[in-house]
Amino acid sequence: MSISAKMEIVLKFSELPLSETVENGWQYFELDAEGIIVSITVKPKVFKKLTQASENYPLWVAAISGKMGEKTENGFKLESPNIQTFEKKPKAEKPA
Repeated sequence: MSISAKMEIVLKFSELPLSETVENGWQYFELDAEGIIVSITVKPKVFKKLTQASENYPLWVAAISGKMGEKTENGFKLESPNIQTFEKKPKAEKPA
């Protein structure tokens, strides 16, 4: 017997993805998650978080979360994507 659960996908990356503009200025890009291609479409305001992180931080990481959507040929679409960006601090060397 199973109970219902909520599944959320989180993808982490640290390079600005190549995107293309689709209708209404929305940005479409794909991420390769260990051979599974995740298709993502976000509002310009959301994509701007990624471009600002790449411009403002020498090292950064982004986490994009959402629900697994429609299956595609090589993966799936990410539904209701939300992006958070973080500055990544270089690790200090430990004294010998």
